[in-house]
Amino acid sequence: MGVGRVRRSSARLGTVNSIPPFDPGAQPQNLGVAPEGPGAEVPNLGVAPKGPGAEVPNLGVAPEGPGAEVPNLGVAPREAPAQAPAIEGWRFLAAGKVRDVYELDNDQADGQSDQLLVVTTDRISAYDYILPTPIPDKGKVLTALSVWWMDQFGEIAPNHLISLEVPEVVKGRAMIVQRLAMFQVECVARGYLTGSGLKEYQATGRVTGIELPAGLQDGDRLPQPIFTPATKAEVGQHDENVPFDYVVTQLGQEAAAQLRDLTMRLYAKAHDIALERGLILADTKFEFGADPASGQITLGDEVLTPDSSRYWDTKTYQPGGPQPSFDKQYLRDWLTHQSAWDKASPPPPLPEEVVAQTRARYIEAYQTLTGQVFA
Repeated sequence: MGVGRVRRSSARLGTVNSIPPFDPGAQPQNLGVAPEGPGAEVPNLGVAPKGPGAEVPNLGVAPEGPGAEVPNLGVAPREAPAQAPAIEGWRFLAAGKVRDVYELDNDQADGQSDQLLVVTTDRISAYDYILPTPIPDKGKVLTALSVWWMDQFGEIAPNHLISLEVPEVVKGRAMIVQRLAMFQVECVARGYLTGSGLKEYQATGRVTGIELPAGLQDGDRLPQPIFTPATKAEVGQHDENVPFDYVVTQLGQEAAAQLRDLTMRLYAKAHDIALERGLILADTKFEFGADPASGQITLGDEVLTPDSSRYWDTKTYQPGGPQPSFDKQYLRDWLTHQSAWDKASPPPPLPEEVVAQTRARYIEAYQTLTGQVFA
């Protein structure tokens, strides 16, 4: 894959009997309600309302022709970051907190290219800020793990990956992908109560309109996984959790139901795969787009990385409080409790120990899940 030399490791395998798998065929619970009252506002998920006179939405594919605007690919179009390399044959298009997106240079493409080069950098963000200190090899780990997970899901959903044969300057941290018409909604699946879901539950007894049993604690497993979508915010803004009916309002019943069902099937399978390896997949988010040629819903963006997912160790799992996780929580804890950062000014540089410990957590997640040693 061009992600470094790989060999088998002694990752923890076998069945974890104390935590049963989820039933991917279980019927979802109450999927949420539309906003109540006259004039209640429905968030714009990036798809225009249907009906007479409704404009055709921009789902992430730019209009063709001279003067066409840069598409919204789920990341904010802007000038290339200082560290973004110039790549022969490719033109910088857009950047997110972690990824840089390129399209084929005009000299190489006849009109708009149907392929993109997505580069996963070593940048890391926290509290909606991009931190000044990168985490070495993070981009390679996230790329390798996304590719590995895509390979597990071939029978459930197609994905956007075309090739890992990328320019040498970004080898190991980039992929060439199909340009999709992205649905502007985060497809979040939760199997356990924590994070923003816990906060909403403590306030209302629900998560995105889905009523849950009383008395749940931080880290508790839910009776069945739930679909809790969110709007896709621009860089520096917060995603907003929304009920399923919001998605129906924007995308239509059929598309919304397809996204929900694909999300839940992918989550159920990923949860069971992770569990066999000693990890709990507490929650995750997927992003989907439509193939412009066929209209088929296709899995895009990153897949089940520690940046998009919450993994817990089965050996230390104990409901009733926060769980140690295989992500940037170590870094967030340092920022919150040791750095004296006010979360309003530019964030401070990270100490070497925090960088090393954060890097180690990403690599441990990769090795535990894949059974391969990152080198």
